[in-house]
Amino acid sequence: MAIQNITMPQLGESVTEGTIEKWLVKPGDTVKKYDPLAEVVTDKVNAEIPSSFEGVITELLAEEGQTLPVGAVVCCVEIAGDSELPPPPPPKKSAVSTAILNAGVQKKQVVQPPTTATVVSQKTVRQDKVRYSPAVLRLAQEHDIALDQVTGTGEGGRITRKDLVKLIEAGTVPTSQVETSTTVHTAVEQPTPVTVPASLENTKPAQPLQAGDIEIPVTKVRRAIANNMVRSVHEVPHAWMMMEVDVTDLVAYRDSMKTEFKQREGFNITYFAFFVKAVAQALKEFPMMNSMWAEDKIIQKHDINISIAVATDDALFVPVIKHADEKSIKGIAKEIHELAAKVRAGKLTMDDIKGGTFTVNNTGAFGSVQSMGIINYPQAAILQVESIVKKPVVLPGGMFAARDIVNLCLSLDHRVLDGLVCGKFLNRVKEILENTNKSSTSVY
Repeated sequence: MAIQNITMPQLGESVTEGTIEKWLVKPGDTVKKYDPLAEVVTDKVNAEIPSSFEGVITELLAEEGQTLPVGAVVCCVEIAGDSELPPPPPPKKSAVSTAILNAGVQKKQVVQPPTTATVVSQKTVRQDKVRYSPAVLRLAQEHDIALDQVTGTGEGGRITRKDLVKLIEAGTVPTSQVETSTTVHTAVEQPTPVTVPASLENTKPAQPLQAGDIEIPVTKVRRAIANNMVRSVHEVPHAWMMMEVDVTDLVAYRDSMKTEFKQREGFNITYFAFFVKAVAQALKEFPMMNSMWAEDKIIQKHDINISIAVATDDALFVPVIKHADEKSIKGIAKEIHELAAKVRAGKLTMDDIKGGTFTVNNTGAFGSVQSMGIINYPQAAILQVESIVKKPVVLPGGMFAARDIVNLCLSLDHRVLDGLVCGKFLNRVKEILENTNKSSTSVY
């Protein structure tokens, strides 16, 4: 017999954690290799954790609604008849405790005065052998709860997260006490305080609820999006620039063909497809824009994979058009149509969302004319395509005319990029778009 651990998988590039949305198995269930064990939500995609082994589920180490980092153990499987696999080594308390207590959580630590030694009683040593879920250990650390003084209501007297929440809400938390003994002495070093931005902490609303106020629960997807956006703003020094583009000829060209195109191809030819194509072409000419920050180096990506933002009622997903520079405008329009349909049907796969190197966001679809996008970490830039609006423009010779104008708003990572390369890149996108017309541009 051998016990094997199932860990939180890497569910996409730049994804560092996932939330257990729903368990599909329970202790005692027999599973085959690749059977789904749990539904997981990240800021990129919804997915399932598959079993890496055939055997019996012995324990679930994470609760529904819990967020865990990639690589954290979520459950255990007992493998029958597999004598070649050795049982996993017993975990070291310090390493396991640190991994569990820091799983997906960043909190300020209150530093206690250092002592030369911490005295550990036999009762405490025995308590270390009891296994608790990561959620229980995390709450116990945050509220200084003595778990040996808590009576569990779970299976076999197991302490659950709900048990601790009930104690916290009732204000009857049993606190930890250091017992005197001369049997075991463990030297400890003074811990280093950890400080994080207030935006990363779980804070309560500053204002109390008033009559008529509505509380809206934060969904797992919305929480994941929020965490990723906070990380991007916290780590990336954002800079911004905007450029006006005259797309009068592009608008006339697209409007002249849209009905016939829809009848022939079965999907719409949108303005957005022209913009994505122009960006892909400019990225090929300015490869530095297609880069990522990697601490001690900058990685200039070879493939041009354009991430596009697709919104639902309560979430935002960013599927990827792979090798966009090699596709025609028609090919890009088809992928936009197919990816948007997958998002709204909840059928995005891991392959659909990984590998993006630059993001183009169609904020103009909502009527926006100017915006500052948050960079899709770890990419180096995001381009917002705003609404196309009619504006009076002075033409050569001093004549006024109504022209179709669009604002292109670029947010950039100032660690990787500067105004010079971004200005040249944006100017090239402008040039391509302003020269897109019926006589010189083919959508095929």
